[in-house]
Amino acid sequence: MKRFCLLFLAACLPLASLRAQSDDALPILVQVLQSADDPQVQLDILKGLSDGLKGRRGVKAPAGWDAVATKLAQSPNPQVRELVQQLSLTFGSASALGDMRKQLLDAKLPPAQRLAALEALVGAKDATLAETLRQLLAEPALRGAALRGLASYDDPKTPPAILALLPTLDPAGKRDAFSTLASRGSFAKTLVGALVDGKFAAKELPADIVRQLRNYQQPEINAALDKHWGSARESSADIQKQTERYKAMLTAANAPKPDLAKGRAVFAKTCGQCHTLYGVGGKVGPELTGSNRADLDYLLHNILDPNAEIPNDYRTWNLDTKDDRSIAGVMARQDATTVTLVTPNETVTIARTDIARLKQSELSMMPEGLLQALPEEEVRNLIAYLRGKEQVKLPGEK
Repeated sequence: MKRFCLLFLAACLPLASLRAQSDDALPILVQVLQSADDPQVQLDILKGLSDGLKGRRGVKAPAGWDAVATKLAQSPNPQVRELVQQLSLTFGSASALGDMRKQLLDAKLPPAQRLAALEALVGAKDATLAETLRQLLAEPALRGAALRGLASYDDPKTPPAILALLPTLDPAGKRDAFSTLASRGSFAKTLVGALVDGKFAAKELPADIVRQLRNYQQPEINAALDKHWGSARESSADIQKQTERYKAMLTAANAPKPDLAKGRAVFAKTCGQCHTLYGVGGKVGPELTGSNRADLDYLLHNILDPNAEIPNDYRTWNLDTKDDRSIAGVMARQDATTVTLVTPNETVTIARTDIARLKQSELSMMPEGLLQALPEEEVRNLIAYLRGKEQVKLPGEK
């Protein structure tokens, strides 16, 4: 009877209780885990615990956790074993930290298991992890997560390591690289210096990353961006001139025929991280499939002047951590203990105790200057694809 009551109580406990300042629910759930023998029940409770404690670290282990962790470490369900290790790490277990490090470095383990270990160690802010993450940049299966994870560590060795790798990265890898290099003021100076030195083409730098770099309000950074990438728009008159120029270019009688397949490729690298079209893309910005895309004026207005009308759900939130990391994204969730932002390349959960500043901007997450870094051919192809009525194949796709 007691076991049934505990299971019933666990089912009724709202997940929000784990996100509140008090962790009073933890001992009750540990009691349920101690009593439950069904791997599915164990998994459901562990998933709830993991989600509720996401972004937090150094949480005091609830009474009875060590016994539960020992028991569930023998579970036939690998997900149960993995979640127990991750939660032990959240509770500050030194042995779990050592085990996670071993898993991360064991090349014989499945990539998914190593990725889970990497994400758990980044979440726990393992102080020794930065050097390991730089080593993992050589492994394609872990490279993206390693690039993103390096943003959590203010290590001067990171920018040179990423910039050396940059020419070999695919578009998704370059976005992760640029995002990490823009995440800290010290990294940003190195990134802009590489742009000035011609280490990469200005058109490779996404407009949203340029905005993040400008947010540091460093005169030398802004001057370099103005010269090598393009100046920021300051007035509605500038927008009107741009609109007229692009509209004339796109409607000219002698304009080359656009290639919709190439337009989809431009969309994938320029817009697809944030927007979904025909079921493909990110969730940071609005879904585009049902929008008024056929109207050229509508498209140019929203692309060239994204701050004209901004739904509250898509306003930018700027978050600075106490260790000088800068994150810009849309708010997915916030409560008494954590804040979760969605950025173009990841979803980040930060403990409130780690936040130095959190402020909602009056700007849209979609940056200005999106088209100015593109050649005219790519602009024509992109707009034609956006105005299309159905999905097309990517270049070379069978």
